[in-house]
Amino acid sequence: MAGEPTNPKSDHEVTRGRDGNSLPEREPSTSDDIAAFVAKAKAMSPFTPSSKGRLVFALDATMSRQPTWDMACALQADMFREAASLGSLDIRLIYYRGLDECRASNWISDSATLAKLMGKIDCRGGNTQIGKVLSEARREAVASGVRAVVFVGDAMEENVDDLCVKAGELGLLKVPVFMFQEGRDAAVEQAFREIARLTGGAWSRFDPGAAAQLRELLRAAAAYAAGGREALLRLSRNDVGAANLLGQMK
Repeated sequence: MAGEPTNPKSDHEVTRGRDGNSLPEREPSTSDDIAAFVAKAKAMSPFTPSSKGRLVFALDATMSRQPTWDMACALQADMFREAASLGSLDIRLIYYRGLDECRASNWISDSATLAKLMGKIDCRGGNTQIGKVLSEARREAVASGVRAVVFVGDAMEENVDDLCVKAGELGLLKVPVFMFQEGRDAAVEQAFREIARLTGGAWSRFDPGAAAQLRELLRAAAAYAAGGREALLRLSRNDVGAANLLGQMK
């Protein structure tokens, strides 16, 4: 299948679709690397109305997430429907689970393909790998442009300062990250809020099993990815979730 991910090769890689190569974690940056990165970030536009929207859709697929994974499978078509009213949207699915398994699909342009791919994935026990998600989103943003990143999860077991460095890089690229937290863990909330703040994105909580809450959040993120801030503003007039996200964004 064109979008189906394959197994990773090491602790420091995200495996992409079959037409891509494994992604190693970045080496320590030199001053020249940092200068070049900042120059590239300043030159990039966060939204071009004539271009197709691209959204990285990242999910925690560890064992505790199975009920919400199934719910997200059912709701992801709403993202495409919302985007269709504004233009078009490509989605790249990233998920992690198990022992250092982190996978990324190719770009997907229709809900049926995404649903088929997600339907083949089961959740497995393991630690969080949010850092890999942020690194992959940064790589894709530099390589081909990304309008927004959505992350759905309930835990954070990594060094928060390391995650904030990666989030700051996405912020320089003007790629907002929407951090959607399942549950009410205070430490997770603090980390997710900071990642969202550093990227110019937004954080929101939804209750376990609350399909209506998650649907609103996913639709709002898709609206931003497909139509920019103006699209999110229009949706926020009748959508509580969109209004909440818009109120946090820079």
